[in-house]
Amino acid sequence: MNILIVGDGKVGSALAEQLSQEDHNVTVIDSDPKVVEESVERLDVMAVVGNGASMATLREAGAETADLLIAATSQDELNLLTCLTAKRLGCSHTIARIRNPEYTDQLVNMGGELGLSLTVNPEQDAALEAYRLLQFPSVLKRESFAKGRVEIVAVPVEPGSRLAGLPLRQLYEIARVKVLVCAVERGGQVHIPSGSFVLQAGDTIFVTAGVQDLAQLVRNLGFVAQKVRSLLIIGGSRIAFYLAARCLDSGISVKIIERDHARCLALAERLPGATVIEADGSRQEVLDAEGILGFDAAITLTGMDEENVVLSMFAQRLGVGKIITKINRLEYDKMFRQMGIGSIISPKALRCANIARYVRAMSTARGSEELLTLHPIAEGQAEALEFQAGPSTRHCGEPLRDIPLKDGILIACITHQGRTLIPRGDASFSPGDTVIVVTAGGRTITALDGIFAD
Repeated sequence: MNILIVGDGKVGSALAEQLSQEDHNVTVIDSDPKVVEESVERLDVMAVVGNGASMATLREAGAETADLLIAATSQDELNLLTCLTAKRLGCSHTIARIRNPEYTDQLVNMGGELGLSLTVNPEQDAALEAYRLLQFPSVLKRESFAKGRVEIVAVPVEPGSRLAGLPLRQLYEIARVKVLVCAVERGGQVHIPSGSFVLQAGDTIFVTAGVQDLAQLVRNLGFVAQKVRSLLIIGGSRIAFYLAARCLDSGISVKIIERDHARCLALAERLPGATVIEADGSRQEVLDAEGILGFDAAITLTGMDEENVVLSMFAQRLGVGKIITKINRLEYDKMFRQMGIGSIISPKALRCANIARYVRAMSTARGSEELLTLHPIAEGQAEALEFQAGPSTRHCGEPLRDIPLKDGILIACITHQGRTLIPRGDASFSPGDTVIVVTAGGRTITALDGIFAD
């Protein structure tokens, strides 16, 4: 597909890299010649220097025949104008990055008039992910599928755990619920395991389970299932606002530490149920004075990755039960995770995943096979994809044991008429079913037929 990306900052650059690797024709538009030159040298993309909202610039970039335009500048209004102009020129689809919560209602009511195919709000997505992690403090990451009925959760295998030394075929003896380990991360490498795979201390396992079985799974695996009743948020960003609002609505008490006076006033006005402290949350004496030890969970949301990591390590050393760390620099993701700083959320990674899902759905060869959900797992070394089988999908009705799959692919779950099934060899899927597939990284799958070896 021909894709235009307006804005070559961190977000635009990450999208350009990912989409060019998936063999799309990508053109980057930015007003800074140096930034554009760097992208051309580093990536296999075309580039145009200019104002992405200008009709002349968009024409030069080929907006009239483009399949998709992604407006990813730091200004919401510029993104909206860019998408509206591109749509008028004939661009088939447009995606806008919109961050301001004040625009939410307007986008719902006016999205069609603005010519928007999709809007992405990375801060809101990050807040939702953090909130879901607070519901199950023992897990490192949660991904939702099948309209919320199925989850893939990341669980650490700690030294002394009952899981260490256990072959996966014996997992049911401990879990006592129907689950499937669809991926194992070990020493920086991801494995799509068979039943003979033996778990080791230090592994992170990605477990597929029905959402109704998740709480029991956590208990049976021996993890502490303490409920989060109080949350300390360090940094008063947009993510802090979205997360605090959700937590307050669910009965979790919230304290926010923010150093900027004007931002504190805005948060206090919009979140009357939260305690907002104007102070430097990076200072130990401030954290001690605000009682960090008394909180069930803490999340670091400052604007600096390094500061967030250090604060999370401090909170972990103090024994705070659940810690969530926000990072933006994806190139350091693996290093940060190896530091043992609890769960990590990345607004940029969430944004890229949402857009990649949309692009792959557009690329699907047949409308009968639809890519519904896409989540990178294990630091992007694997992907979990949810497809809907269509009338022409091959191997419908055949036992899974008889279906030849490509190497490094596993069918993790099937949903049939609202019922979720963790599949065995005699299971099958039918047209209309949703099928969750886990695949090792390095390949792009746009349709369910793409997983079959024949």
